[in-house]
This record gives sequence, C-alpha cells and structure tokens, in this order.
Amino acid sequence: MRLRNKLAIAAALVAAALLVVVAWIAYDTDVLVRGEFARQLHAAGLTKQTRTVAGHRWVYAERAGSDANAPTLVLVHGFTGSKENFYPLARALDSRYRLVIPDLPGWGESERLPRENYGYLAQSERLAAFIHAVSSDKPVVLVGHSMGGGIVALVAAGHPERVSRVALLDASGVRFKDNRFGEQVLAGHNPFGVHDRKSLDGYLHILFHDEAKQPGIPWPADTAYIARRTHDAAFEQSVLDHIGRGPERFLPGDEAARIRQPALLLWCRQDQVIDPSALALYAARIPQARRVMLDGCGHMSLVERPDAVAAAIQSLIAEGRPR
Repeated sequence: MRLRNKLAIAAALVAAALLVVVAWIAYDTDVLVRGEFARQLHAAGLTKQTRTVAGHRWVYAERAGSDANAPTLVLVHGFTGSKENFYPLARALDSRYRLVIPDLPGWGESERLPRENYGYLAQSERLAAFIHAVSSDKPVVLVGHSMGGGIVALVAAGHPERVSRVALLDASGVRFKDNRFGEQVLAGHNPFGVHDRKSLDGYLHILFHDEAKQPGIPWPADTAYIARRTHDAAFEQSVLDHIGRGPERFLPGDEAARIRQPALLLWCRQDQVIDPSALALYAARIPQARRVMLDGCGHMSLVERPDAVAAAIQSLIAEGRPR
C-alpha cells in the first residue's frame, strides 16, 4: 500500500511538472527557440557577451582561441539574420582561433534605436568601432555573409588597419544578374517577409537549396518566430529599401576596389538571393581574392556547407598573400 501511494505521488509530481512546462511554453512560445539557440551556443563552445559601442548595446557570441598567436575572426550576419546563423560554421572552424560573432545593431538581441540609419555605411562605421573595442591590439579576419558581406567590404576598404584579411560569403552590394529576388526588391517588396506559416516556408525555400539543412521550426516555435518577424516587418522593409534600392545599393562593390588585404570570395552555385554572377563582379574589383564556388547549396553556405566554408577561410588565413 505504501509503495502504491509513493508511486501515485511520484506520478502526480511528474504530471504537475509536465503541466508547468506546457503552461510555460504556452505563455512564452519563444522559449523553444531560445532553448535551441542556447544548445547550439554551448555545442560550439561559445558564450554570450554584451558591450556598448557606437551608441548601441551589442550582444555577441565569443569563443576564446586556444592559440594566443592565432587571429581573431569576426563573423557578420546578413539581412534578417543573426549571430546564430554562424553557429554551424563556428563548430567547423579550428579551435585555435578566437571567434567574435555579433548581432549587428538593429538585429537579433542587439539594440535598435528609433530614427537611426541601419544601411551599409552607417553599419560599417559601427562595425569598425566594434572591432576596435573587441580587438584593439591587432587587426582581425573579417567575414561577412550577404548584407554583412557588403558591410564588411566597406570596413575592409575604409579601415584597413583593423582588418588583416577579408572574406565575403554570398555578399550583396554589386549589380548581379537579374533574378526573382532582385526584381521583387526593386519593386519595393520584401521577398524575405514572414507573416504566416506559408511565407515562413517560402522564406526558407529561398534561402536553402538543400532541404535537409533547413532548420526545423515546428509548432509552437513557428508561432513565436512568425510573430517576431511580423513585428519587425516595417524595420526590415526600411533597411531593404536602403540597401536594395537606395543610393548605397552598389556602394560596397564600388568601395571594394580599395581592398588591398588578402581576400576570399565564396558563393554557392544555387544561390537564389545573390546570384553567383556577383562573385565575378567582386573579383574584378578585388583581383587578389581567392575564389570558391560551391555546388549543392543556396544562399546559406555557412549553414549548408560549414566544413567547406571553414576550410576556405582557414586556407585564406594560412596562405593568403597580396599579389
């Protein structure tokens, strides 16, 4: 009888605990997304840090390198992206490198201020200040993806003393061959806009060529993600208008001609966002750049092919020399 009572009490406690978990998820569906990101952060050996630079509170992931003589790598995300996009690549990069992976101001967990400019040029100046804050004693290897690539190109060109090497991954900022994504941007639309499950699936389809590498966003995590992206729709559109249709549209490509550091240009052949023709356009401005074209991946090379991207970056560090 006593054993039955103990089992009944234990079952009741388990049921109560499950109810608490279910209630917590129902109240805060974003907890699932945060929990998964926390798991990936830990798996990559990263910790989360906060620092105020250039008038904004930055949140970034950092991993101390095992070799004090190895360079610091600063990894910069793209439009609608965040530091978490780089976690698969962080796991693939050699542990001797120090990694710093920020949410750009306005995005992710970093601060967004009203009436601020978050276009290419303004973000490049903020990023240059951030680099100085996190690595004041030596220049960094600066890696940018998509919009982050355009921002990184401006930093490398305008602040060469802070950048020893530069890598542009599927980078925006040049007049690439027309595609559906570019046509929609020029028409004033946001092809990345998310407001329901159908548009979320469409967003992932544009980004990824390999469906097996698409992140799974099941219910109720998708509800939280859709709500956040819907809330950010006006901000996303304002940034996209600035970098996709405004006067800074091709500024990164124009300024890239001033890049003298060893460089890497890496694209995926199946990129539906920044057409692969952009690689040759950047290469014409950065003739010393190493060129890598990957097959079997779309716009998210850093997620779909992290090992190949890591190998290309590490080759740039080991072998890159100005011509």
